[in-house]
Amino acid sequence: MSSKKKVIIIGAGPGGLTSAMILAYRGFDVTVYEKDNKVGGRNQEMEFDGFKFDVGPTFLMMKFVLDEVFEESGKNIDDYLKFKRLDPMYRLVFDSNTLDLSDNPNKKKEALLSKFGNTDGYDKFLKREKKRFDVMYPCLQKSYHRFATYFEKELIRAFPRLSLTRNMFGELGKYFKSDDEKISFTFQSKYLGMSPWECPAAFLIIPYIEHHFGIYHVMGGLSEISKAMEKVAKENGAKIELNKPVKELIIEKGAVKGVVLENGQKQLADETIINADFAYAMTKLAGKHTKKYTAKKMNKKKFSCSTFMLYLGLDKIYKNVPHHNIIFSKDYKTYVNNIFRKHTLSDKDLSIYVRNASINDDQLAPAGKSGLYVLIPVPNHRGKIDWKSITASLRQEAINTISNKLNIPDLKNHIEAEKIITPDDWQNKHNVYIGATFNLAHTISQMLYMRPHNKFEEFENCYLVGGGTHPGSGLPTIYESGRISSNLISRKYKVQFETKNHYVK
Repeated sequence: MSSKKKVIIIGAGPGGLTSAMILAYRGFDVTVYEKDNKVGGRNQEMEFDGFKFDVGPTFLMMKFVLDEVFEESGKNIDDYLKFKRLDPMYRLVFDSNTLDLSDNPNKKKEALLSKFGNTDGYDKFLKREKKRFDVMYPCLQKSYHRFATYFEKELIRAFPRLSLTRNMFGELGKYFKSDDEKISFTFQSKYLGMSPWECPAAFLIIPYIEHHFGIYHVMGGLSEISKAMEKVAKENGAKIELNKPVKELIIEKGAVKGVVLENGQKQLADETIINADFAYAMTKLAGKHTKKYTAKKMNKKKFSCSTFMLYLGLDKIYKNVPHHNIIFSKDYKTYVNNIFRKHTLSDKDLSIYVRNASINDDQLAPAGKSGLYVLIPVPNHRGKIDWKSITASLRQEAINTISNKLNIPDLKNHIEAEKIITPDDWQNKHNVYIGATFNLAHTISQMLYMRPHNKFEEFENCYLVGGGTHPGSGLPTIYESGRISSNLISRKYKVQFETKNHYVK
């Protein structure tokens, strides 16, 4: 470039930080405006009373994507972060059955054989879903801001394997007979904030990815990824402005010219990247300028569930509890249908995710102590639930369920510190539209070209990253959104770059 083009990024979440470090490395003048006093968004850390928790994501899949975006920023990820591949991957707790799934393929098959009587279905699952992943993965790396992308060879090749008329649970009937075994390979739909009875079957690539590539923990917590990205972005020349919330976009003649900060300052740029929650950005930052994504039209779209979060600081370590644990309610289908269709909560029959990371990572709590991260899928604000009135009872029911299902009956006696996040907090403190933690739902009608575009379709000089755009929610896909938008901007200004892709089939 004859002169540096200025890029403003709204929000220092994983997508915004990915774009910041890549674009700064390629010679752009990058400034990130973040409303909080730290980077990360929902991928930041929470610290209190000597305990450290990840606020949001705790699973790292497709680590190779993270490796690649660091390499495309001129860095080696191992100079910034330390990883541990988890074994077992997780414990699944059903009403009358418990399954520990090892990262070791032979031990995994032994466990499935012991619990469900055969492994033929598992072998078929791996073989067929590998073929689906191999053709779908290149499609996830494309931008769908042009309808013509549908006619490119990668998507044409993938189309027969998308199973567009089937859901995850139904598709697994091709492999497994037991409902519990099917659920063992569909609970991953919660990463998308969706029911496995509604989530498109194409997303079976997620459990395949876990079983094939493994699940990783980042030492110090997954929030360390965002802090490492901040460091890389700054080393590459980007400016990260904390405590600088954006009030609105500056839009003239259908093009974004920059932003107005809450303090009244106007900041102009050649390109603007929005990493704020998409629906929040449209209803609050774009305001009267948007015609396609007004508040009225947003109200008609489908959104993910929300989450009720407990962060429990304990004065002991439960070494008998694995790193990741998923507890299924007795009537799991009714539980998830209540959340997604009726927007109600079965508060006496909970499904709960529990992370006990201190068994593998001593950086998260004082010596001899530990932190339990607890996530309960709950309705977003389209459900008329008074969270203030039920928080105490829901907390107690969650602790009782965890105590019983994970065989730690003395749990309540060892809680010495705690924090709670409800859907009210997600909406009011974290600017998450209707508290929908996983953003827009990943329905067929809200995927690919039908999802808000990386090169935003309504305004010029405007790009989107994060869970509300393509490829969707979840850390690896959010990193991909940051890379896609960075590549689109680079191509616009004819900046040469090399895309790293080390995935080997």
